Amino acid sequence: MDKIIIRGGRPLSGRIAISGAKNAALTLMPAAILTEEPLTLRNLPRLADVDTFGHLLNQHGVSTMIEGHRRGEFGRVMTIKAARLTSTLAPYDIVRKMRASVLVLGPLLARAGEATVSLPGGCAIGNRPVDLHLKAMEALGAEIEVTSGYVKATTANGLVGGRITFPIVSVGATENALMAAVLAKGESVIENAAREPEIVDLANCLNAMGAKIEGHGTSTIRVQGRTSLHGATYAVMPDRIEAGSYACAVGTAGGEVELVGADLATLGVVADRLRDAGLEVEATDDGVRVKHTGRIRAIDIETQPFPGFPTDMQAQFMAMLALADGTSHLTETIFENRYMHVPELARMGADIRVSGRTAEVHGVDRLTGAQVMATDLRASMSLVLAGLAAEGETVVNRIYHLDRGYEHLEEKLSGAGADIERVSSD
Repeated sequence: MDKIIIRGGRPLSGRIAISGAKNAALTLMPAAILTEEPLTLRNLPRLADVDTFGHLLNQHGVSTMIEGHRRGEFGRVMTIKAARLTSTLAPYDIVRKMRASVLVLGPLLARAGEATVSLPGGCAIGNRPVDLHLKAMEALGAEIEVTSGYVKATTANGLVGGRITFPIVSVGATENALMAAVLAKGESVIENAAREPEIVDLANCLNAMGAKIEGHGTSTIRVQGRTSLHGATYAVMPDRIEAGSYACAVGTAGGEVELVGADLATLGVVADRLRDAGLEVEATDDGVRVKHTGRIRAIDIETQPFPGFPTDMQAQFMAMLALADGTSHLTETIFENRYMHVPELARMGADIRVSGRTAEVHGVDRLTGAQVMATDLRASMSLVLAGLAAEGETVVNRIYHLDRGYEHLEEKLSGAGADIERVSSD
């Protein structure tokens, strides 16, 4: 198993390319099930989760062809063609590796009238039930049965437009509902819909495939069902979480970096909190520039659904605020078990105290290198960020989590001046 070794204390300088968004890619890929024609996705990141989702699509008889990047573009190009579905089963062996696998439920049900999907896995950061996904399918006329760890959804005469009202905001359930509704008969209304940029990206892609969706980016989405969709070519949006993570790297290590391809608009409140912490953040012709101007200032953060502060940035900010001047308070409202990185940061000298869903972070003057263990995707990145600032050598173990969400991490950071390398522990 590989590990990452970081020798800290080197400020960052130069340019870091931002890849296509993982969370968007894993939503756009199952959209290909909705048409017999090819869907070509550009700017697709090279990640373990993307490969796993490709294997899942292959399980359904969907072909996936990968090309290299095109001139002037980052990432890969994948053409996905679901000319004929050979299976509507999403098996446990694949789904257990990645929670996003549940996103085949809506497209399979809309296209084939049935879907059998294993209950999903993913990072161990708390309960993320699929009941909202199932209620959305039922609102469109599906019959649902959950047995032996599988969800079996069927519809005898096709899905029918309906009103879906979510009691709480759910990104995944909104995505599944959107993909199911585009082939349902009549109009569907999704209320209390998630507003994340990745939802907007999915709706834009579906509209490019012939869907009629309005209101995406707001809490009420209207979908006029179509009898069929056609193929399209679509570019995956830049990864706002990756961009925010490398911005926090500047906050821990110091220096100045241009995040090439990043979109300041989709960073939203993350950019605001970076500025509050004392970093300079501004748009450039090629992306976003982030500059360290002095010791980080303590701030308070509460995670919320978009347009609030994203839970996927909480761990990275914690690593940065561990070195802040003063005491910060981070409140996690999305997941109940997303502070597993705290004991590992403490091994490096961070002073963090957790009470319920709130973490009190007392800034320290320095961190020291240590052996640490990654527990989930974003927690893994927080340990890398801490290692960039720490005195001595930091060894991050169990980095397969990182490979799920960060493309060429060591190359990107070393290209900006970090002393970081991946080695095999064998």
